[in-house]
Amino acid sequence: MPPRKVLVAVAWPYASGPRHIGHVAGFGVPSDIFGRYHRLKGDDVLMVSGTDEHGTPVMVAADKEGRSPRETADDYSRLIREDLRDLGIAYDLFTRTTTPNHYRVTQDLFRTLHEKGYIVEDTMMGAFSPDGRTLPDRYIEGTCPICGYEAARGDQCDNCGNQLDPTDLINPRSRIDGSTPEFRETKHLFLDLPAFAERLAEWIKGQRHWRTNVRNFSLSFVRDLKPRAVTRDLDWGVTIPVPGYAEDPNKRIYVWFDAVIGYLSAAIEWATVVGRPDAWREWWQNADANHVYFMGKDNIVFHTVIWPSILLGYEEGGEYGAGKGKLELPDNVVASEFLTMESQKASASRGVGILVRDFLSRYEPDALRYFLTAAGPEQQDTDFTWAEFARRNNDELVATWGNLVNRTLTSAYRNFRVVPEQGELTANDRALLEAVAGGFDLVGEHIEAARFKAALGEAMQLARRVNVYVNDQAPWALLESDRERAATVLYSCLRCVNDLKTMFTPFMPFSSQKLHELLGHDGYIAGPLEFRDVEDDGDEHVVLTGDYDSWVGSWEPSELPPGQALREPEPLFRKLDPAKVEEEELKRMGLQDPQPA
Repeated sequence: MPPRKVLVAVAWPYASGPRHIGHVAGFGVPSDIFGRYHRLKGDDVLMVSGTDEHGTPVMVAADKEGRSPRETADDYSRLIREDLRDLGIAYDLFTRTTTPNHYRVTQDLFRTLHEKGYIVEDTMMGAFSPDGRTLPDRYIEGTCPICGYEAARGDQCDNCGNQLDPTDLINPRSRIDGSTPEFRETKHLFLDLPAFAERLAEWIKGQRHWRTNVRNFSLSFVRDLKPRAVTRDLDWGVTIPVPGYAEDPNKRIYVWFDAVIGYLSAAIEWATVVGRPDAWREWWQNADANHVYFMGKDNIVFHTVIWPSILLGYEEGGEYGAGKGKLELPDNVVASEFLTMESQKASASRGVGILVRDFLSRYEPDALRYFLTAAGPEQQDTDFTWAEFARRNNDELVATWGNLVNRTLTSAYRNFRVVPEQGELTANDRALLEAVAGGFDLVGEHIEAARFKAALGEAMQLARRVNVYVNDQAPWALLESDRERAATVLYSCLRCVNDLKTMFTPFMPFSSQKLHELLGHDGYIAGPLEFRDVEDDGDEHVVLTGDYDSWVGSWEPSELPPGQALREPEPLFRKLDPAKVEEEELKRMGLQDPQPA
């Protein structure tokens, strides 16, 4: 089968503060598992995203810090980019929404939709402070009219996930000084979502492979579509390419409209960076390409209703479509549920959560990636606890997979120094090798269907089976009485470990690369990621990328060559002291009073 074009479209984190582990549980780790798997499978992967830098989240953060929105976005974009690199999220391009390229692409789609009559002018009630200044939606809080949450924002309720307008809030108040905002009628441009309602409903009904929460929520939402404002009274964001609005210094394109266009603009930027300016079309204007989006459940509607509406309206028109084929709709929208942390609901805007940077300063990235996959919020809201993190690290990573690797490699290295020669295989040997080889299909099927927890569980179950085989065969006890049989057992174990290494690579790339080297292989099965400077129309910015074409490895059983020199074994994972971890981390979170001296 020829390689398939796979677009991995990853939600754009706000550059309004450091990201917590709940964010990467939703958009980061699942998308990276999917992308790494398809690279190993030989598919042409294009994985794109960046920091979302416009709108009120960045403005609110800038006001708090006494900086300009651009200074704030610059700082947090860098921090987020570094965190994602350290967590091993292998983007082809992780960029920003403040680039000239993104402005050009956003304005082209906006202008085209306006020319086609899908963006129309209307009035809405805008919020103003008592002194006459505009109050953007995130500067307003109040009680959610749907669930009663008392700290809902003017654009969305963090508790129930519903999209809101400031006028929807009960007892609205300014986040700046607590004053009651005044609402006045103001002109804006609206996306005519009802014009797409019938096509959207038919399309969503056909997506029976979507997660149930995504499909049901989306079908419910399209039953009552209303025009949605695509401009806001702001001075920070993409300028509006429509006469009468382009000249207004206090109106900008609404951030949710420009952010979703980032999937397309980042692909276009990537094509320019690699020196093939039209290469993005191989994914975006190709009906055979597979488009898979990753996010948290609070962003479902943007990816199943609003972005598809923009794509349906634009089709192949505009400067970038250029009549060369319609832009493709999402094939799958993978939305994770929420991750609470020690029973607290994470919220970057409210300062609640375990920051990625803090976590990685004390623990291994693969330990976090493992936990977020094995016990994360894939299908339901999940609570992260330090006790459970330490337990899974010790009982599963260290005691199952790490133990198998360590005792197999230690015995082989100590007694042979190389991959030993394989003798005659028994029925048990063949059954084990066949079971592990079959894991490529089983684990792969789960990953293809975005069942990452099941995929990881399948790989771990195979590791347990190999551990049982090692216990039963006890090669260390055979070394003096039947060295040839001991060599055959160890060879079988090393073959299994080598295959499992590949299966674990999408989930735990750092330890898999380490094991790749211990087994005597050269090259990268999961190499380092890199920052690259990009110049665009006088603007310079940094992107996160990698040299993935140079990586080795493939998603299939391997032939581990006898005689290949092994490297001196060392543990893959670090065992944790559960009591110490829980005590220290709860203190850091302010959830446990210091013990008296």
